[in-house]
Amino acid sequence: MLEAELKGKVNQLWDKFWSGGISNPLQAIEQMSYLVFMKRIEDADVKREQEAKLKGEKFTSLYDGRENCRWSVWTEYPANKILDHVRDRVFPFLRNLGEEDSLYRIYMKDSVFMIPKPSLLIEAVKIINSMHIKEQNQDTKGDIYEYLLSELKTAGKNGQFRTPRHIIKMITTMTDPKIGDRVCDPACGTAGFLLASYNHILKANTSADLIKVDDDGREYNLKANKLSEDQWRLLREQSLYGSDFDSTMTRISLMNMMMHGITIPSVKQVDTLSKRYNELNLYDVVLANPPFKGSIDESELNDNFTITTKKTEILFLELMYNLLNNGGRCGVIVPTGILFGSSKAHKKIRRLILEKCRLDAVVSMPSGVFKPYAGVSTGVLVFTKGEPTKKVWFYDMEADGFSLDDKRTFTDGKGDIPDILDKFSKRDKDKNGDRKAKCFFVPVEEIIENEYDLSITTYKEIEYEEVKYDKPEVIKKKILDLEKKIIKTLEELS
Repeated sequence: MLEAELKGKVNQLWDKFWSGGISNPLQAIEQMSYLVFMKRIEDADVKREQEAKLKGEKFTSLYDGRENCRWSVWTEYPANKILDHVRDRVFPFLRNLGEEDSLYRIYMKDSVFMIPKPSLLIEAVKIINSMHIKEQNQDTKGDIYEYLLSELKTAGKNGQFRTPRHIIKMITTMTDPKIGDRVCDPACGTAGFLLASYNHILKANTSADLIKVDDDGREYNLKANKLSEDQWRLLREQSLYGSDFDSTMTRISLMNMMMHGITIPSVKQVDTLSKRYNELNLYDVVLANPPFKGSIDESELNDNFTITTKKTEILFLELMYNLLNNGGRCGVIVPTGILFGSSKAHKKIRRLILEKCRLDAVVSMPSGVFKPYAGVSTGVLVFTKGEPTKKVWFYDMEADGFSLDDKRTFTDGKGDIPDILDKFSKRDKDKNGDRKAKCFFVPVEEIIENEYDLSITTYKEIEYEEVKYDKPEVIKKKILDLEKKIIKTLEELS
C-alpha cells in the first residue's frame, strides 16, 4: 500500500501521459515503465557502489563511459536537448543492459521510445522526482511500479486482468515455495506470482529480528541473511520462470522483476498452450491466474494435451499438471464453472486433479474480488501432483478485506485471508465435520458420486432460522397506535 500523496503523484503521471497524446493505457504503462526503470537503475547502481566501498571491493558502474545516460545527469538538460538525448542515447543504453543473450536484451530489442514531445518528458521527470520515497522501506520503488500497473484499465481484454496482490500472497503462502524450488507461472502477466514467491522465500530466510512492518502492516527489510552466496545466486538466476503471449507484458514483467532485485529474470514471450511450448515435469511450484475467456485454434494446440476442448481455462489446468514434477505443488485461480461444469472436458479435468493429484484445497472466493475488471465468480485450487486425493478441504471465503463493489474500497485489507491461512496450515488436525462452518472436509468418494463436482454449494449445509412474525391484525394495530402517537405529538407542538 502506498501513502495517499504518492498515489496522487502516480495519478498525475497517468493524467500527463493521457493529455500528452499517449491514450492507449498499455502503451502509457510501457512508456512510464521505461522512465521509472531509468531512475531505478541509477539508484541501484549508487547503492551497489556504496556497498562495494564498505566491503573494500572493486566496483564497475553500469554507466562506465556513459555518464550522460544517468538519470541525475540528463534530467537537468534543457527542453531543446532532452528529448533527442533520451531517444538517441539513453533509451538505446536501456535496451542494451545485461548480457547479449539475456531475455531482457532479447525482448527489449523491439521496444520503442514513444514520448512525442519534450514538455511531456519534462513533466513526467518532475513528477517521478517529486515522489516521496520512505527511505526506511526499500520496497517502495517496487510499490510505485505495482501501483502504476494497478491502474492499467485495459485489463479484462482476452480474459486477462490483474490479480489482486493480497490474493496472490495468499495462494503463494498456501503453496509455500522454498529455496531450491523452481517456480513457474505460464501466464505471468506482470510477474505478480513470481515476485510473491521471491518475497516469500526472502521472508522465510530472514531472521525474525530483522523483519520490519510499515504502517499498513506490510513486512519489509527482507534481507534473507540465512542464504549463502550460492543460494542467492540460485534464487535470482534459476528459480523463477514466467511466460506470457503478449510482448508488451513480457517486457513489463521483465522490468518489474529487475526493479525488485532479480538481476537475471527468466520471462519468455510464448503461448504456453501452443506447439511452440513443450516443457514437461520441470517445476516444483506452479502458480497462475490464467485467462478465463477465449479459445484457441485446435491445429495450434500442444500435442501433450489429452483433453479435447477449446476452453483455455481447462487447457491451462492440464498444462499446469503437465509442468509439475512429481510432488510439485500448484495454486491456481479458476472460474467457478470449472468446479461444476457438466461437459466431458470439465469432468475429465476434475477427475485428473482428483485421481492423479492430491487436491489439498478448494477456496470459494466472492464474485467482487476482480472488480472493476470483471464480476466473475472464482475459486482457488491448491493441489500436489503424484498421489490420489482422499479428502478435499473446502473454505467459503466471504470477504477479502476490500468492498466487493466496483470501488473496491479498503476495509482491513485482510478479510478471511488470515483465517484461511491459519485453518489451511492446521487442516490435518481438524476433526470438525460441521458443514455449516466456513471450512470442512469432504471425502473423495462423495465427490466422485457427485460427478467430480467441486462446488462448495454442493456440500455446504445451510442453516435456516425460523422467523416468527406477528399476525396481520397485530401489525395493523401497532401501525394505528403509532399514527395516533404521531398525531398527538404534532397537535401538542402546534
